[in-house]
Amino acid sequence: MIMRKTSLILLGAAAGIAVTLIATQPRILLDGARAQAAAADTYRQLSLFGDVFERVRADYVEKPDDSKLIESAINGMLAGLDPHSSYMDSKSFRDMQVQTRGEFGGLGIEVTMEDGLIKVVAPIDETPAAKAGIMANDIITHLDDEPVQGLTLNQAVEKMRGPENSKIKLKIMRKGQEKPIEVSITRARIQVRSVRSHLEGDDVGFIRVTQFNEQTTEGLKKAITDLSAQAGDKLKGFVIDLRNNPGGLLDQAISVSDAFLEKGEIVSTRGRNAEETQRFNARAGDLTKGISPDIEVLQEVPEELKARTDTRGEASLRGHLKAEGDEQTGSQSYIPPDPKDDKALHTALDLIRGIQKNSAYPPNPKSAVPN
Repeated sequence: MIMRKTSLILLGAAAGIAVTLIATQPRILLDGARAQAAAADTYRQLSLFGDVFERVRADYVEKPDDSKLIESAINGMLAGLDPHSSYMDSKSFRDMQVQTRGEFGGLGIEVTMEDGLIKVVAPIDETPAAKAGIMANDIITHLDDEPVQGLTLNQAVEKMRGPENSKIKLKIMRKGQEKPIEVSITRARIQVRSVRSHLEGDDVGFIRVTQFNEQTTEGLKKAITDLSAQAGDKLKGFVIDLRNNPGGLLDQAISVSDAFLEKGEIVSTRGRNAEETQRFNARAGDLTKGISPDIEVLQEVPEELKARTDTRGEASLRGHLKAEGDEQTGSQSYIPPDPKDDKALHTALDLIRGIQKNSAYPPNPKSAVPN
């Protein structure tokens, strides 16, 4: 900016040059001094980090792993930026790719951690785990005769995954069985079902999207096609369930949203520089004509679960990035284990079938605006 201004003035009077240089030189010096001071301060802080790093290496009671120290420092730096930034080493990146690809070599069970042990949430249909008789609520205590106590959930999952046709031995505790059950399972190629669907009655299609991986959009389209064929002329509408969906690939989330929108902006991303801003707009073509998430239905939550099922929105997280528009609170996360107690689902079914009335349903396509 200064150089261009000076070159333009050189075409004018000499007096103008002198005045301009006198006016701009102090600013140049001041800006340079500030930049040098900021850089010096940064290098002092880095020097301090180096001193602490060397002190830990030399004096900590147990000799630490240098690479882990550096990785922890990087993670600490990124964690201070916002609630979602983190560092991925090559292994973590490969694991993420497996997750988003939706295919891997494994057993075919959904698991969680409970009291330091691995609890089976559900076996996936037609997988080695299901064929071996693994059941929901089974507790896995050993993998290849090694206890899972002390492992993280990710570490246990990593041990259960592996090449196709390789074997693993599980020791399981099952309610009602006095002795542990031992079972040997041969791993196979597992495809994560990010979309599950069925007919509610014979007139409403129910589609649950559990995550956004590479299989999601195609799975959604297939579910709509299959349910439409099954219900035929009886089909009154669809319920799309996104509750407790943890997210995933942005392009898949956009594609799924686009499947139910005729026009308008779906989402935008903003970087530090203006040229990094991206806006994604819906293309014409609504696969179902009438999905409308404008009616809130709150579920009664058991007292003992309220603390664990209270979901905070992005706006309530410390250090979150500010949105361009209004920031929303979190949505309710609790889903009753028994479908007959699912208030949100039954309200949706009643609205579609005309049993309940609401001014927001059915929506007016002409006035609908994506939100």
